Amino acid sequence: MDRRTFLALSAAASALPLLAQAQTNAAVRIGLSPVFLDDQLSFLNDWRDYLQGRIGRAVRFVQRGSYREIMDLLLDQKLDFAWICGYPYVRHKAKLQLLAVPVSDGRPQYRSYLIVPASDTQTGSILDLRGKVFAYSDPDSNSGFLYPRYALMQLKENPDRFFAKTFFTWAHRKIVEAVGSNLAQGGAVDSYVWETLRIYHPELTERTRIVEKSPYFGHTPVVARDGVSRMEFDAMQEALLGMSQSVAGKDLLKRLNLDGFVTGEDALFDGIARMMRALNGKI
Repeated sequence: MDRRTFLALSAAASALPLLAQAQTNAAVRIGLSPVFLDDQLSFLNDWRDYLQGRIGRAVRFVQRGSYREIMDLLLDQKLDFAWICGYPYVRHKAKLQLLAVPVSDGRPQYRSYLIVPASDTQTGSILDLRGKVFAYSDPDSNSGFLYPRYALMQLKENPDRFFAKTFFTWAHRKIVEAVGSNLAQGGAVDSYVWETLRIYHPELTERTRIVEKSPYFGHTPVVARDGVSRMEFDAMQEALLGMSQSVAGKDLLKRLNLDGFVTGEDALFDGIARMMRALNGKI
């Protein structure tokens, strides 16, 4: 080995601790899709402070308007963690790590609610909405897109032709608002969101009526990107799972209308995987 090569290797070796330190000091990036909280900024500031105190790192929340935008950032490794939907998790789980699953109403599961305006006292099933205007939440949503289309196909109906018109609201709360104001004559909404709005904004949910409830599906998971270190993974998982064990964490969970977070398992998402396979190439 000549002197020039030796010096180059020595310089590279000496830079490794600095690189590791820079990575350790970098902010942890957590992706979020649109949520329904009114006091969103205040809540996220409080949640950020809590997580920073637990993991000993700066935390930066990254918000986007759709699941697709969050997933693109996650798969491009521009996020470290993200709170997403079970549908994109199932599609991309080979490149993701399941970190935690929220628990609401005692279950790490939720459902899709078919809702109509409260003034509609006649509709008894999704079949009664033939030729009507229907609101979906997001093309990557399980409860707000995948399930209602699957339900129609199980009834031998073509979801692309069944309704007179469909549109995306890009947030579950906006489905409740659209249906409640008769902008849509039906919609499919995340049960967790509807039930939380019922507590904090009953004036919105009372304008709607639940017609049908889906089977239970694995709740919206928190995931880590491929390549997150075991130390980072464990620290974030411990912070989320520990929320139900501290006063500050319990207060945040109450504001989220959650009981807590659990580790979860892939079997929770088997129902979503079955629907995805059944609809493969048809959605």
